[in-house]
Amino acid sequence: MKRKIVKEDVDSQVFNFFNILLMIIFTAIIIIPIWNVLISSFSSGKSLAEGGFALWPRDFSLENYRAVFRDDSIWQAFFISVAKTVIGATTHVLFCAMVAYGYSKKHLKGRKLYSAIGIVTMFFSGGMVPTYLLMKSLGLLDSFWVYIIPALLSFFDVIILMNFFRSIPDSLEDSAKIDGAGDWKIFMKIYLPLSKPALATIALFNGVGQWNDFFTTKLYITNKALYPLQMKIYEIIVQSQTHTMQNIGASVVLETTAKGVQLATIVVTTLPIILIYPLLQKHFLSGMMLGAVKE
Repeated sequence: MKRKIVKEDVDSQVFNFFNILLMIIFTAIIIIPIWNVLISSFSSGKSLAEGGFALWPRDFSLENYRAVFRDDSIWQAFFISVAKTVIGATTHVLFCAMVAYGYSKKHLKGRKLYSAIGIVTMFFSGGMVPTYLLMKSLGLLDSFWVYIIPALLSFFDVIILMNFFRSIPDSLEDSAKIDGAGDWKIFMKIYLPLSKPALATIALFNGVGQWNDFFTTKLYITNKALYPLQMKIYEIIVQSQTHTMQNIGASVVLETTAKGVQLATIVVTTLPIILIYPLLQKHFLSGMMLGAVKE
């Protein structure tokens, strides 16, 4: 018996050693490229032109970031990105939660038909041209609300929230109804407060999507005052590449290169959304685990 216990301890130690070693290698594979991008963004154009992998700036310079922030309109683009991310994620979560609350009720008339219609929309869409014509007929072209209204509902998120709502005991709702509460009050006072992990998870998914989205701007926006940060950065990259091409062959030592500006833009556009993760991490992990349990 004692020999068996010792053997199990040895097996556990070997397993833990290789498990930790694998996690260290996996973490390094993720961290090192991100660190290289961050460090390279602080390198001068000359050192970047020399190439090579570096874990520390060989010639420290802030010119790449000065090139990114030289245009004052980038702050307008930053405001648009923040506004569409905050408003879009908030309205998306509330709208999906209201729809999911209705779907979670077994006495809802036509629930199977609504579910079938919603599932179809998960796999098929009208296509780019019909969608563009729809946006035009709704007057959403060159409007800020084209970022918000079409993204209000995702049936995938509705399914996640619906499963979460079904895990809430019916006795809570019955007690509230006995006390005179209606559906709206039950939804706002009981279901939403108890669903913070699921709501935070959906908000994070949608917020990241809203922050990174620039294709909506390419399709529906021509007014540069409504450009988000990602679209503005795209313009800066194109301009930096043109500037580099114009200086090829000239005896000019460039302070910045297209690659340097691109690396700086990656940091500028990624950093704000990374800072949000620690704030939502607690609810995010809980939401992922609860959403994985099906009954």
